[in-house]
Amino acid sequence: MKKYNRHTKYLFFVLLYGLFSINIYGQKSLTHYNINIDLHNKGHMYEGIGALSAGASSRLLKDYPEKQKKEILDFLFKPYWGASLQHLKVEIGGDVNSTSGTEPSHARTKEELLAPKEEFFNRGYEWWLMKEAKKRNPDIYLDCLSWGAPGWIGNGNFYSDDNIDYIISFIKGAYKYHGISIDYTGLWNERAHNIEFAKNLKKDLLNNNLKHVKLIASDQCSGNQWAIADDILLDSTLSKAIDVIGDHYIEKEFNYTSTEAAKKTKKPLWNSEGGPWRGDWEGFGALCKLYNRGYIKGKLTKTITWSLITSYYENLALPNSGLMKANSPWSGYYEVQPALWAVAHTTQFAQPGWFYIDDTGCGLLANEKISYVTLVSPSNDNDFSCIVEAIDLNENTTISFTLKDKVKTKYLSVWKSTINKETFIKQKDIQIINNTFTLYIEPGSVYSITSTKGQQKGASIIPIEKPFPFPYFEDFENVPIGESAPYICDQGGAFEVHNSADNDKHGHVLRQLITQPCIEWEGPVINQTVVGDKSWDNYTASVDIAFNESYSYASLGGRILETHRSHQAPNGYILKLESSGFWTLFVGSKILKKGFVKIHDKWQNLQLKLEKDHIQAFINNVEVASIIDSTYSMGMASLGSSFHHIEFDNLHIF
Repeated sequence: MKKYNRHTKYLFFVLLYGLFSINIYGQKSLTHYNINIDLHNKGHMYEGIGALSAGASSRLLKDYPEKQKKEILDFLFKPYWGASLQHLKVEIGGDVNSTSGTEPSHARTKEELLAPKEEFFNRGYEWWLMKEAKKRNPDIYLDCLSWGAPGWIGNGNFYSDDNIDYIISFIKGAYKYHGISIDYTGLWNERAHNIEFAKNLKKDLLNNNLKHVKLIASDQCSGNQWAIADDILLDSTLSKAIDVIGDHYIEKEFNYTSTEAAKKTKKPLWNSEGGPWRGDWEGFGALCKLYNRGYIKGKLTKTITWSLITSYYENLALPNSGLMKANSPWSGYYEVQPALWAVAHTTQFAQPGWFYIDDTGCGLLANEKISYVTLVSPSNDNDFSCIVEAIDLNENTTISFTLKDKVKTKYLSVWKSTINKETFIKQKDIQIINNTFTLYIEPGSVYSITSTKGQQKGASIIPIEKPFPFPYFEDFENVPIGESAPYICDQGGAFEVHNSADNDKHGHVLRQLITQPCIEWEGPVINQTVVGDKSWDNYTASVDIAFNESYSYASLGGRILETHRSHQAPNGYILKLESSGFWTLFVGSKILKKGFVKIHDKWQNLQLKLEKDHIQAFINNVEVASIIDSTYSMGMASLGSSFHHIEFDNLHIF
């Protein structure tokens, strides 16, 4: 009998494997593709996958117990554990509502800018988050961008020298007070770019010994992506100023592609904010397609997704947008969602500085229902990874990859996820025979094949989810000066803990600090903050308030279901008291009742009692309104103020 050679045996094995699959799935035949890959045919450099903390999307994360907080941060940033993120982008806070809340400013006045203090650079949580990310991955890239700015900036002109100073002070303060070096900055999130501002910002970065900080432009969306490329091609000074062209949601407006003008600039092209705004299986599938197809169709070398994590209340704008969910700090509960493992399918298999393999190394198959990319290590061409995505595939398929040159390994590791079934599961190794390896592909699956080692699927024991504590009481005495109170999420303005203005018996109080309208991202907003549980129905909300200035007001809200990114009343009941004594009870923007009370002392008490459709309002324990209204049956509590230093104390929900 004639002796078979190894290659013949391998083809025979593939045939048997296909016949076996037919018996399992009842198909007549498997679709098969052959791909030849030259690992020396390097294309663009892979620059990493990142995520974005902005719009107050990470607000509740810092309130978690230390044990769970560490676990969550490990899932996000620890290499070879979870998402293994390679880039973190954060908002330069401006005390404006930037989606699900406000992020605090490090210089609320020009005086604070000119005379910075360490405590200014401890407001909020982005400094802390960058440090935690860097602690876990020293090689992670850090990036910052503005959504808005304090009102003093350029007398309301965002594209001003004041704002250049403001951005640079953020970058310098990060290093001076936190020891973190920021690698990238941008202009203005999703707003028309200003050429002279970009040039001047770059010039001042260089003048401030920040030449390592690269400038991204112009973070646009809604069909305006890549517009700056046309300007770059016509303006050599602008071209020198811009290091990276980064725009948003390329997958939605441009079907993952870039323009010829963008490619002609020869600059790195990024999807500097993208993604499906969800962490579930649908989000998983969208991200798997996004990470592969961005390079295949548009030569995009980095993708940054919003949001990093859903750490905000679910009834706020764009709920459940993160790679994972952590919005129950009082219980320590969090969710490691499928979307996180979509990231891991690339980040645990290739590092920034690796190279995509062009020509047949990256491509689309099966009428674009399969995408695949191949990446190779710059230090050793024998180390490579392939990520194969088949989210929309509807038939079982095989692909044989034939490498042009021999590689050192005989076996490749394989990790697989399948929609609605499993995430990031190690499979049986694939053998390379005659420089060829074959992958069997199941519909709705994603595979990472690699010559490298060290990949892990991190795990933890997660506490049981519990509802928001009820009854709830906060007197702010245990909250450090200058910080936000636990679980309280600002939607407009800035509410921070300080000593009472008169150093009276109230001690620590919550004070609203914004005294003039800011340069908003999406129009003027009401100064308000929220706390509690959207499912609260029948309860009483009570708070003490103090006016420090005339012509000001304070408010207490109940059954708040939604706030808005514009000067629009929240969905809920609001009791508003002015410093003059005039009061109004609202449901949304509708007035239910109004009146006047005499104010003798500095401190007043506001109270809302909500029992089914019976709405009662009290001022200083005297009933001022009793209304039957059924517009809202459940929701959170809120505090609000005018652009004055209003103080709040003894917030009680019972």
